[in-house]
Amino acid sequence: METTLQGKVALVAGASRGAGRGIAVELGAAGATVYCTARTTRAQRSEQNLPETIEETAELVTAAGGTGIPVQVDHLVPEQVEALVGRIDAEQGRLDVLVNDIWGGELLFSWDEPLWEHSLEKGLKILRLAIDTHIITSHFALPLLIRTKGGLVVEMTDGTADYNAANYRVSFFYDLAKSSVLRMAFGQAKELAPHQATAVALTPGWLRSELMLSHFGVTEDTWRDALEAEPHFAISETPRYVGRAVAALAADPEVARWNGQSLSSGQLAQVYGFSDLDGSRPDAWRYLVEVQDAGKPADVTGYR
Repeated sequence: METTLQGKVALVAGASRGAGRGIAVELGAAGATVYCTARTTRAQRSEQNLPETIEETAELVTAAGGTGIPVQVDHLVPEQVEALVGRIDAEQGRLDVLVNDIWGGELLFSWDEPLWEHSLEKGLKILRLAIDTHIITSHFALPLLIRTKGGLVVEMTDGTADYNAANYRVSFFYDLAKSSVLRMAFGQAKELAPHQATAVALTPGWLRSELMLSHFGVTEDTWRDALEAEPHFAISETPRYVGRAVAALAADPEVARWNGQSLSSGQLAQVYGFSDLDGSRPDAWRYLVEVQDAGKPADVTGYR
């Protein structure tokens, strides 16, 4: 399988941190030109007030071997997204990979409030951030993507279709948001197939994002210190792992075999043979079902 993305152009929407940053860097490591978008720049932060910026991501993309281009975009504003796609067209004349990773709802959802007690304002904002942003971005980006055969759309979510169908995910608004993205991938797959393009839904496992590391009071170097408080965190993975999943999909000349499917980083690692940064291959969703949800003691033997 061809492993280089030299000459390919990608848009990672929601690239300032977490999975988006990991995906952008790995696309860059494969040689792609990557437009890295989000609201937070070195000069201006979003209302989340988190420190990671699109400039940092773009620099990491370039350092990895690609070309990183930061563009500040609020993906809830159609005019900004339209201008972004127009810029990509003018500068590159093509778009090969679209990754819809916009989220921004980490600080809005509640873990223990039912629908009637949850803030309606925050709940509806979650849906706007998680669903409307993806729709707006695809609306403007897909005409450019289908101009070249073999385009790929990756809808990033949390949970596989099978897992989310059987499990209630956190709370009403979070559950609805993440399940909706799965369906969006399915719908786009149907509409893209006649244009020889592919759409998939993709989920990481238990992601060691910046926010998750901060939650446990650890760093990427000391993440195992969190196992005392949460032993199942042993199955966690870096954002680069799902990034390698996207890079593998983008380089696969037979990627259409996945069209419309719900995929996970651990699943694709078994198919494409990539590993996380430590050389392991965490299979988090199988672990969740067979170990964590089953009430068994934490033991990642055979799962990474």
